[in-house]
Amino acid sequence: MPVPKIAVILGSTRPGRLGKGVADWVYEHASQRADAEFEFIDLADQGLPLLDEPKPPMMGRYSNDHTKAWAATIARFDGYIFVTAEYNHSVPGALKNALDFLYAEWNDKACGFVSYGVACGTRAVEHLRLIAAELQMADVRAQVLLPFDRQFEGRDFTPNQGAIKSLTPLFDQVIAWAAALQPLRQATSAPE
Repeated sequence: MPVPKIAVILGSTRPGRLGKGVADWVYEHASQRADAEFEFIDLADQGLPLLDEPKPPMMGRYSNDHTKAWAATIARFDGYIFVTAEYNHSVPGALKNALDFLYAEWNDKACGFVSYGVACGTRAVEHLRLIAAELQMADVRAQVLLPFDRQFEGRDFTPNQGAIKSLTPLFDQVIAWAAALQPLRQATSAPE
């Protein structure tokens, strides 16, 4: 069985966002692992407008080129690690929009969360878990919660030992679940 392919998705597109440093850190550590292939996806580079598909994503009948490109990107992966800020006690609008564009491409895949904010991004992750369930993703228990403290002095992110230590169980669980769900993904994509 090939190693799982996991996307590290940066969910904030805001100018001056702190998430880029966090996502770079996650991706740097993920890239050192040999038990999965990781790729970094920045939503700011995807060119997604506000959801503009005339048909519900569950139908899988995408009409716009940007949606087709996004679907092809997401379909390549077996799992995802979402790096998210917490905006107004919830998920950044750009991340929710990107999730809402697709349906089947997210199904039967593992996901985990790295969050940051005044309350460590916990409420954003709570909302993401509900969204993931509706998209038929398997969210893992381990997560990385980053408070706004000395780790975010100025505009730079310098993780503390607790943050670094919490990455390993997150990676372990997302990789394990991505591999475990592979037979289910193959069954759903098999020709009838």
